Amino acid sequence: MANRTARLYRIETLIRSRGHASFALLREELEVSPATLKRDLEYLRSRLGAPIEYDRAANGYGFGTAHAGAKHELPGLWFDESELYSLLMAQQLLAGLDSDGMLSRHLQPLLDRIHQLLASGEGEEAAARLMKRVKIVTALRRPVPSRFFERVSAALLSRKRLHLRYLTRGRGEVSERDVSPQRLVHYRNTWYLDAWCHRAEALRRFALDAIEQATVLGTAARDLPMKRVQAEMDAGYGIYAGGQQRWAVLRFDRQAAPWASREEWHPQQQGRWCEDGGYEMRLPYVDDTELVMDVLRQGEQVRVLEPPELVQAVRQRLLASAALYGAPQRP
Repeated sequence: MANRTARLYRIETLIRSRGHASFALLREELEVSPATLKRDLEYLRSRLGAPIEYDRAANGYGFGTAHAGAKHELPGLWFDESELYSLLMAQQLLAGLDSDGMLSRHLQPLLDRIHQLLASGEGEEAAARLMKRVKIVTALRRPVPSRFFERVSAALLSRKRLHLRYLTRGRGEVSERDVSPQRLVHYRNTWYLDAWCHRAEALRRFALDAIEQATVLGTAARDLPMKRVQAEMDAGYGIYAGGQQRWAVLRFDRQAAPWASREEWHPQQQGRWCEDGGYEMRLPYVDDTELVMDVLRQGEQVRVLEPPELVQAVRQRLLASAALYGAPQRP
């Protein structure tokens, strides 16, 4: 970690999260020399006032007992990449839900707190500067009416059933059903509800932007173990859940391989480098709809190798797309 600011922040985080951190652990996590680590510890103590003390019994560094009741904070903006992204994304998600003002009374205290965290002791001007200099792009967002988000959230937290009027876009059908909410899912810039459908007697996933009406009922929701919800709803590729799991094999060419090798298409994916510099990825799916779309986005830089039905699905989509443009016209 070449950046000193990041190292100092990491030292504080390791000590705070573990209570004590040994010199060896700090060196391993920071990937620095003993001399560099000693200088960083001394800088934290003498220049930034961090109450770091060595505890012989614990064989590690911790915050001194004289400061046990107080929480030491480093000055300035001390966020690593994941924390900064999480704070900004939370701010953006929450603000985006309040387009018609119905959720302000619930969201504003949390938004205020996020701005305080972003300011990190330097006031609102620091937070405003940060918001101007960091941009999170959320393309193709499908907004959810806040009245529906509020009712779904209320039913989820109070463990009550919901009555939904819901549009199934693929079939163009509107249906009504009672559901027991299990969890909210945010995926690719829109919200989904995993719920037990009492009409189908099975777990189903509902896009909140496809809800046409939602009513919180007085009936208690049916609770399912979260392990079951995760097992049934998270096994597929993307947002599609349920069904028999199959495995796809994709082969990226040499040009796309450096990027594909670093991308996570699925938490259970497997990958290997090919002799010609290409990259082969193996990943599970239960419904090919979203996987086919993601493959098509890669153009000629990826080829589906297995299974045959997925190869055929991509081929049909490519032929249908080519047919829109007809034969090339001669100059």
